[in-house]
Amino acid sequence: MGLVIPVILGSVRTERQGIKAARYIMRRLAERGHEAVLVDPVEKRLPLLDRMYKEYPTGTAPEVLEELAGLYRRADGFMIVTAEYNQSVPPALKNLLDHFLEEYFWRPSAIMSYSAGRFGGVRAAVTLRTVLGELGMPSIPSILAIPSIGKSLSDEGAANEPWIDRSAGRFLDEFAWYAEALAAKRAGGPLPY
Repeated sequence: MGLVIPVILGSVRTERQGIKAARYIMRRLAERGHEAVLVDPVEKRLPLLDRMYKEYPTGTAPEVLEELAGLYRRADGFMIVTAEYNQSVPPALKNLLDHFLEEYFWRPSAIMSYSAGRFGGVRAAVTLRTVLGELGMPSIPSILAIPSIGKSLSDEGAANEPWIDRSAGRFLDEFAWYAEALAAKRAGGPLPY
């Protein structure tokens, strides 16, 4: 049985490279029989956080928040695709994540980071781990970091270097293990709170 995995992309910049990483990981998830759904802040155009989804009276939240809440409730885990901006996460990603809370609970996350340089966005990934844990979707131990993204992935999201596919295979095996384990615990209840 396939998993439902929202792929949350963090960049809204013109000529962003992260879309290549999102395309890559979505294809790899689909090849494994999972339902990968892109959550792109360019398309969703969420306002800067004023009220979280849960703070709206029932039935009054903006349509985009209702759509995302429904997707997130179906999710088995979350794939986060992040750039590194000044050793941290992009503001669009943080804003996108902060609109929700309970919808993330008891589901793992996995971090795919990237950068134009050699470090592959790992400093943003380190920062992101604390945020994801606080939101109730702790990240798996491994990170898939893509350095030199301008050369490492094609515009269509194909790997230009063989190590990426090998690393992604192990990364996705680990992510699926956590997602399946937590899905079984959610189904068997009771939850801690």
